Formats: sequence, structure tokens, C-alpha cells
Amino acid sequence: MTVHFIGAGPGAPDLITVRGLRLIERCPVCLYAGSLVPRAILAAAPPGTRLVDTAPLTLDEIVAYMRQAHEAGLDIARLHSGDPSLYGAIAEQMRRLTALGIPFEVTPGVPSFAAAAAAIGCERLAASRATLAIHLSAANLARVVRVLIPSYGADCPAVVAYRVSWPDELLIRGTLGDIRAKVKEARITRTALVLVGRALASESTAESRLYAADHHHSMRPRRRA
Repeated sequence: MTVHFIGAGPGAPDLITVRGLRLIERCPVCLYAGSLVPRAILAAAPPGTRLVDTAPLTLDEIVAYMRQAHEAGLDIARLHSGDPSLYGAIAEQMRRLTALGIPFEVTPGVPSFAAAAAAIGCERLAASRATLAIHLSAANLARVVRVLIPSYGADCPAVVAYRVSWPDELLIRGTLGDIRAKVKEARITRTALVLVGRALASESTAESRLYAADHHHSMRPRRRA
């Protein structure tokens, strides 16, 4: 039994990955953020699938559904809009699953910013102290490090992701101060993405407010005593 966190894309039902669609087609339990995931995507679920809209639920309630499915030996398709890594509130769910010994996997999706850029027909590059995803720069890592250290600091976490999702995928973790040496040792010079930012630190245990029991919104209004 596995919980599959799936990026359902920005909205159009055909803007979902093949892997994500195949998982939806075979999982007997599907948890989805009903306020953001279109119903058309749920049409791919097999007959008899247990569909659970998590919009009105708290984190504890969501994890309870996952635990029940685990005990029954049922795989779960857990749908999040866009890509789960962007405001997906998956970190706290994964921590709870790890504590319970329930296996999980993450299937990326098309993020809304990519769909928006396509809709307006533009490409944009930006530099800030936010988390950066730097493409086509593995062979020019010395310059990347030199430019970013004054703003981010030599101790800022950095990851060089080589051939992500390929059979020979390799994730090289370090800081701006040592990542170049690690990449050089691994002899990586191309087909790699450079990620830089404090958000990459693994020690964070902060939870989002999205599924907090005391957070109320239109899909989960305050409950009367």
C-alpha cells in the first residue's frame, strides 16, 4: 500500500502527467482538494473508487483516511493542484505518514505558473533571495556560486539534481560553499538543475495553516458548538 501524492496540474484535465493519470486509474481510494482539483480529473478513477474531498477536512482527519486505507491494504491517489511542491501542504502529511510507517511517493505535476506563462506567451528569469531553480548552469556552477553567496551566504543549502526521474537520477546535496566541489567530484557537467534556498534545509518541521483545525475558510467554516 502506498500513498501517491500527485500533482493534478493547473486545471485542464489533460494537463496531468501520464504517470499521475495511470495512478488515478488504478487507486481504489482518491483524496483530492475539491476547491482546486477539477471534477473532470476524477473521471479517470475506476468504478467504485472512494472519493474524499479534503477541502473541508483537517490534517488529522485526512491522515485518518490514509491510515484506514493503509490498514485495508488500499493504495491512495492524493491529488493536489498544480505541483505538490508549491503550496501543496504535503510536508506535514509526509511527516505523519513517516511516523505511522506508511509508505508514500510524490508524482510532480504542471505548476500553475508554467500554465500562466504559456497562456501569456512569455518566459521570465528572476533573481531574489527566494528559492531558486537554475537551469542550464551545471557547467557554470562557479559563477552561480560566486553571484549567489553575497546574497544567500555560503551556508545556504543547495542541491544539484542530475537527470531527475531518469533511471540514473542523482541528487547532490550541499551548500553554496561546497556544492561545486561535490559536483566536480561526481563529474556532472550537464542535464542538471541547480536548486538554491533556505527552504531546502531538511530540519524544518513547520506545518502550513491549510489543514489546521483552527483555520477556517469557505470550504471548512467554523463549526458551531
